[in-house]
Amino acid sequence: MAKPSSSMAINSANTLVSLRNSFIILLNQPRPFFVFGDSLVDNGNNNFLITPARADIFPYSIDSPSKLPTGRFFNGLNIPDIISEHIGSEPVLPFLSLELHEEKLPLGANFASAGVGILNDTGFQFGEIIAMPLQLEYFKVYQQKLSSLVGEEKAKDIVNRALVLVSLGGNDFVNNYYLVPFSTRSLQYTLPEYVIYLVSEYRKILMKMYEMGVRRAILLGSRPLGCAPAEIAQHNELSGECSTDLQAAAELFEPQVDQMVKNLNAELGTEVFISASTRLMYFDMMNNPQAYGFVTSKSACCGQGAYNGLDFCNAYSNLCENRDELVFWDAFHPSERACRLIVEKIVNGTDDYMRPMNLTTIMYLDSRV
Repeated sequence: MAKPSSSMAINSANTLVSLRNSFIILLNQPRPFFVFGDSLVDNGNNNFLITPARADIFPYSIDSPSKLPTGRFFNGLNIPDIISEHIGSEPVLPFLSLELHEEKLPLGANFASAGVGILNDTGFQFGEIIAMPLQLEYFKVYQQKLSSLVGEEKAKDIVNRALVLVSLGGNDFVNNYYLVPFSTRSLQYTLPEYVIYLVSEYRKILMKMYEMGVRRAILLGSRPLGCAPAEIAQHNELSGECSTDLQAAAELFEPQVDQMVKNLNAELGTEVFISASTRLMYFDMMNNPQAYGFVTSKSACCGQGAYNGLDFCNAYSNLCENRDELVFWDAFHPSERACRLIVEKIVNGTDDYMRPMNLTTIMYLDSRV
């Protein structure tokens, strides 16, 4: 058999180098990123709304590079910001921001709004917030703008390639079912019935996202709702124990969402939706905070009253000196350091935390498409 010529060998080597470089370029390309949901992922949309559910006052964002309030309900970066670091992108801008101009549009957008839930009536007490139907309507407007900028086919590809993050469900318990004794929803449904109803409505939202082009979405779980400093201060100030009602709600909700996601993916024939057990991620830190370098998981850094869990964080609040020592920044939201530990589980966690795969696997599989 004839030996390959030197020119053939050079061409083969060049082809391999080209393929390798193409793969590296693909891995290094910023991935489009879209964010939907509530205050855990809102990075400033509510700044533009008439609502008390805002975080554009000191000392929010005190540990951000600018030290100025950004609208995030955190001392620094939040979960979407830190995920952006892992997917090679800059933090996406709020959809309502005037800075979301043509240059930034292909990178994605954040549609989240503090106070919202799965249900349209959740968060009504906060006035003007962006409920999920409107977030999805804004997503449609975004796609129209993107199509005008890059063309319809390219816009469709950007949306299909994007990573999506969704945070929903917590407010449907805290700011709806358990908002007041004998709330409208609690008179309509028993807790198990309400959870079934919530999950069915959540499924409709996810199907709408799929119809709009979403092909890979991470769904944050319900968190240990009853263990937030606000709930401990309100319900169990003396004992310091978590609120049993809200804990029961979270323990019912997250497994049913997991099963719904599994069924939905089977129906779609592909693993579009990924369940992130943020409840379990929190529990690791809360059950043994010292193992993660925290002093406490019960008190917030910024707030008033017992456990700093009463009222909003503001310029007149108690403020701890070292935010890295506490799991919670304010009465409901984790510190940036806690967010980083949560994202570490999202990126590398086992199937106890991420089902059916973690973000590292997502990025590997999607880089081969």
